[in-house]
Amino acid sequence: MTTSNSDAIFSALADPTRRAILSLIGEHEELTAGEIAAQFDAVGRTAVSSHLRILRLAGLIAERREGRFRHYSVTSSPADAVVAFLTSVYQNSLDQLASAVQDASNVGGAASGEVGERSA
Repeated sequence: MTTSNSDAIFSALADPTRRAILSLIGEHEELTAGEIAAQFDAVGRTAVSSHLRILRLAGLIAERREGRFRHYSVTSSPADAVVAFLTSVYQNSLDQLASAVQDASNVGGAASGEVGERSA
């Protein structure tokens, strides 16, 4: 994932309306721009078109034209890149957490074993 591509992806995902649009498209195999716009009362068709353009330029959705209709579907490649990036960022913390849980489990097991030996 290049820096400019990742910037476009994160910028596109920063807006709650675009996340809602992406989620809506993700719930269906494909939706037209009109079907998407109909789901948003507080957002006009022009604004929805602008959001769709930003999502498309970021590579998060694909556009297929059929006559005068534009059909949108979710693409997985950018999402995979975002997940891989976030995983790499947090992997060290996750490893440390797993190690701490393992250490706590070992200490707890040893403590309960010592109590049992004293009771016997």
